[in-house]
Amino acid sequence: MEVNAVVIVDDTVWTNPIADGKWSISEIVSHIQKWDRYLLAETLPAIRRGEDIEFPDFDTYNQIASDYAKSGILHSELIEETILTREQLVLELSEMPVDALHRHVTVNGVSNCPHTGTPYSLAYIIKEFIEHDSLHKQQIVEFLGESTSTPK
Repeated sequence: MEVNAVVIVDDTVWTNPIADGKWSISEIVSHIQKWDRYLLAETLPAIRRGEDIEFPDFDTYNQIASDYAKSGILHSELIEETILTREQLVLELSEMPVDALHRHVTVNGVSNCPHTGTPYSLAYIIKEFIEHDSLHKQQIVEFLGESTSTPK
């Protein structure tokens, strides 16, 4: 995970939604970490066994991440867990054989991305996760910019 700078935020900024109907920073960080853990625990082993990819119900799994963020875990612990998990994911992906990364797979029974028509592979799924995480990073950066510029 790319860490550009350390930004210390108070509990209110960490736990309040970044916008109406949106998650807090802590929930977003937990969301990213939980999906990285899923990739490590379920997706990569399935690919190594030559199997297809199965993801759980997104809303249910995302709720688990939200609940974890609200469980009382310290900010520093959640951030540390997230960094360590991402580092492990990067390591395991770097050790994955190239043919396994690009092997055509189905994802929950679907062979091509419904948005682009691109055949699914682990490499394609990882690209989608990177794009997804980048959107969340941008949300956090924008929120922090607004939070720090707002008069107290």
